[in-house]
Amino acid sequence: MSLLPETDPSSQDEAARAGWLYYVGGLTQDQIARELGVSRQRAQRLVSRAMADGLIHVRLNHRIGTCLDLEQALRDRFGLTRCRVAPSPGPGGDAVQAIAAAAAAEMERFLRMPDPMVIGLGTGRAMRGMVDAIEPLAAPQHRLVSLIGNIAPDGSASFFDVVMRLADKVHAPHYPMLVPVISPTPEERAAFHALGPVRRVVDLARAADVIFVGVGQMSNDAPLLADGFVTRAELDEMQALGAAGEVAGWVFDSAGNYLDVGTNKRTGGVRVQPGLERPSVGIAAGASKVRAIHGAIKSRIINGLVTDESTARALLSRR
Repeated sequence: MSLLPETDPSSQDEAARAGWLYYVGGLTQDQIARELGVSRQRAQRLVSRAMADGLIHVRLNHRIGTCLDLEQALRDRFGLTRCRVAPSPGPGGDAVQAIAAAAAAEMERFLRMPDPMVIGLGTGRAMRGMVDAIEPLAAPQHRLVSLIGNIAPDGSASFFDVVMRLADKVHAPHYPMLVPVISPTPEERAAFHALGPVRRVVDLARAADVIFVGVGQMSNDAPLLADGFVTRAELDEMQALGAAGEVAGWVFDSAGNYLDVGTNKRTGGVRVQPGLERPSVGIAAGASKVRAIHGAIKSRIINGLVTDESTARALLSRR
């Protein structure tokens, strides 16, 4: 049976996911509603649409079926608690845009939860893409806090800072980290952190109930270098010591161990500690990020992941 023309791919993806969870995963409509962050009535409509649109037969007749298989493989291999895999954009496509809708859906799931939470946020292109894809909604019960400083080397606001942009969309109180992303000296970093308002934001960030972060690579195209936060010499030094990736500005090696040198002595924000029990979701995709993502999930700096098909396959192929 052929599929009907896709006039609303994102809605059809949601219906396909609901259908898979119901017919293959064996979840009830109440469980599907909780998983997708929607009402029971919407979950019921999505399951019905999956059948009406021909997305469900004996197997899932939709491209998202491959993504669901990859999600399960990543959970099994790396012990992830949350995982979403979006279709890859194809050669020359933008991986950030490819995962934006899936990342937004994952964030919306937490924003719709009625009990108040503190949501910690990193920065970066992928995080900004996620926020741009989020539908406006009211979530005043939650508090949004930045995990990373928002002051660039020239004193301007960091371009990819997302906490204020998200707060504006969801009408939630927000707490920016009013310190440099990376201070010139350890002493200046300590001086910023001695300020009362900064200490309170740091304490709030450390107590975040759920964390969403981008994952940056530390190869020659490192975002920290491209955005002027580290010098070429500093990058060379950290690369020589095995730097593989960074989360919220904190640099780690291929095993996910934070380095004790370089800019890590001057990073202004809050370090995401490995092995957290609470959700720590990485939003990242692309061939250049595979080594960094792999290190972050090995040490459980992140225990959840939103990525695309090609990145998921590359992660599963690593030893």
